[in-house]
Amino acid sequence: MSQNVRCRHIVAGQVQGVGFRPFVYRLASELQLGGSVRNTPEGVVIEVEGAPGAVAAFGERLPAEIPPLARLTRHERAPLPPLGETVFRIGESAAGAGHDVLISPDVATCPDCLADMADPANRRYRYPFTNCTNCGPRHTITRAIPYDRATTSMACFPLCPDCAAEYADPADRRFHAEPVACPVCGPRVWLADAAGMRLAADDAAIVGLAEALAGGAVAAVKGLGGFHLVCDAASEAAVAELRRRKHRPSKALAVMVPGLAAAGKLARLDARAKALLAGTVRPIVLAPALPENGLAAAIAPDTVEIGLMLPYTPLHHLLLAAFATAVGPDRPAALVMTSGNAGGEPICLGNREALKRLGGIADIFLLHNRDILIRTDDSVVRPLTRGEAPEGGDAPPTLYLRRARGYVPSPVSLPVSGPSVVGLGPMLKATLCVNKGRDAFVSQHVGDLESLETFGFYQETLQHMLGVLRVTPTACVADLHPDYPSTRFALEQERWPVLRLQHHAAHIYAVLAEHGLREPVLGLALDGTGLGEDGTLWGGEGLLVDPLRLCHERLAHFSPMRLPGGDAAVREPWRTAQACFAALGETPENAHAWPWIAGQESAVTLVGNMLEKGFNCPVTTSCGRLFDAVAALLGLCRRIDYEGQAAILLERAQDRAEQGAYACPVLACETPVRLDTLALFAQAASDAARGEPAGRVARRFHLGLVAGLAGLARELAARTGVRHVALSGGVLQNRTLATLLPAALRRAGLTPLCHRSLPPSDGGISLGQAYYGVLASLV
Repeated sequence: MSQNVRCRHIVAGQVQGVGFRPFVYRLASELQLGGSVRNTPEGVVIEVEGAPGAVAAFGERLPAEIPPLARLTRHERAPLPPLGETVFRIGESAAGAGHDVLISPDVATCPDCLADMADPANRRYRYPFTNCTNCGPRHTITRAIPYDRATTSMACFPLCPDCAAEYADPADRRFHAEPVACPVCGPRVWLADAAGMRLAADDAAIVGLAEALAGGAVAAVKGLGGFHLVCDAASEAAVAELRRRKHRPSKALAVMVPGLAAAGKLARLDARAKALLAGTVRPIVLAPALPENGLAAAIAPDTVEIGLMLPYTPLHHLLLAAFATAVGPDRPAALVMTSGNAGGEPICLGNREALKRLGGIADIFLLHNRDILIRTDDSVVRPLTRGEAPEGGDAPPTLYLRRARGYVPSPVSLPVSGPSVVGLGPMLKATLCVNKGRDAFVSQHVGDLESLETFGFYQETLQHMLGVLRVTPTACVADLHPDYPSTRFALEQERWPVLRLQHHAAHIYAVLAEHGLREPVLGLALDGTGLGEDGTLWGGEGLLVDPLRLCHERLAHFSPMRLPGGDAAVREPWRTAQACFAALGETPENAHAWPWIAGQESAVTLVGNMLEKGFNCPVTTSCGRLFDAVAALLGLCRRIDYEGQAAILLERAQDRAEQGAYACPVLACETPVRLDTLALFAQAASDAARGEPAGRVARRFHLGLVAGLAGLARELAARTGVRHVALSGGVLQNRTLATLLPAALRRAGLTPLCHRSLPPSDGGISLGQAYYGVLASLV
């Protein structure tokens, strides 16, 4: 025994809720080592004792053979004096202040659990809450760290003898799987009407719901991170009724199908799309819709894409299978699965909340009694095809449009470590970001902070993040705009000093954070609007951002435009188009061909007078508003129902066979340099007036803007000597710009930097703010 040695390992990272302790137990037992493993505030602490060769082998195999869902951010080891232990055990978790542990995201149901559910002889046959160490809920049921059953919403479900035996058996894949449950001891599901009256329970509830959906009902279904509103995706009447009740007339609806075969009948799927659909995250994947796919035309009326996802919980698998049986083989087994909320509100979380808030939308409710602790929407991604994302890193392989379930709370690793800082985010598509050392944790998508309910969700999310991470921030970073609720929150709180960072500079700092860079870059921020440092509304900007000196400079911008009526121009793109015409000297008196005049002549005259007098016409350089103006010019969109609708319609309208591009001059003699986007608009207007098809005009506009931006970047690089160009802003959700602009920059001899794991829209702002705050703390 005196020849034995002992070693302590401290492992930090994503090591709780991923089967890490069971893995350690099995490895130590295989090597005939004694000792222990337990969760502690500083990470997973492992002590192993035995023969020197076995202890050394453990140290080599530990990081090399970790479970597939685990992620190590730190691994320390140190020798200890032997204690004579010959048995290895899993010890009690230790609580305490501070920790170095990452919570795992929620994970889609694994094949082994699906096999259990499909086996009539298995005690989890058709059980809608089946899970194991390799799958199931994590983030959405976690109240605190360490990740143990007692700190999750499963604490109120004591294990039955059979589940307890699995939980304690090192040979079982449910060994220390914290959400483990079965029909005897676990959560239950039931069907209720809009008044909350129970109609059926367990399997009968799922079958009953499927039959009701096949009959045209609209349902509210409690899932993993909140409720979905659900209906038959092939029923024109059901989809129309859901849209009417939810007040969502045009914005695309997501669709869930049983598997890849069913998805392949609805959309064109390449290998990347299939991998995203069938992986462990299961986001909503945007893919080109196939013609005549059997779905209701109103699913996605504004785009050629459809948002598809596969089941990611046992309940979803059971529901889709039952629905396929209910509708029969001649109809698509496809269900609309859209966020369970009314317009502008956060997704519903609890049963009573859903019955109250969704009672006027849903006919029927599928409820269960496992509490959801963290509201989390489905993530949305757009895979790019091989041709769109050429080798060499010109464009990201996947565009993240909404980062939430399955990706959160995995952190972004910063290039520096510093005190904890809170990035408070913008107003629209808000997220929060809190760093812990080098790890920056961006929250799930919160939404638009315009409603009290969503702002409450925002505050709830912040408190949960601070509690789980157990950090004491030293500062917070807010947007310049004084009317953003996130900025008001910063200025009204007294816990932390407040730093301010301009909106578009924060966009570029987010790209720097994702790439782990701490060096000057040029930034092209192509966005809607954000308050600029000169008091105007920016949105099409060429910036020099220097994280070394912690400063930025506006080197260039788009042609200024006026927004008649301010926010009214955002809702009614024709106003911006008319302002562009006014800047070109054209007024309503000599512009009878404008497609927005008919039926609103008095409004057009009023806007003309506003422009003439300069009344309530704030100035903007917004790229997004330029897209709006061209869409209105072509008669594609007079009034929007949702943010970005005009730009979506303009992109869809493109004639991809067109190769011509409008000129978009770089006016290098001006200070700041101006990209003459008004000339771009003028050429589009001239072609439209001559009767050129909208598709050609739209394509020439896109190609001209890409060429103009590449020329602008080349000019700025020549002036500054900086060759890296960071691309960010909501307009880069446009597939055409996201793919063609990086390639154009590469051809210009520049190095494009695109977002890798966060949305280019305002969902990434909080990361940029937090990174800026960390750097400021180190000065």
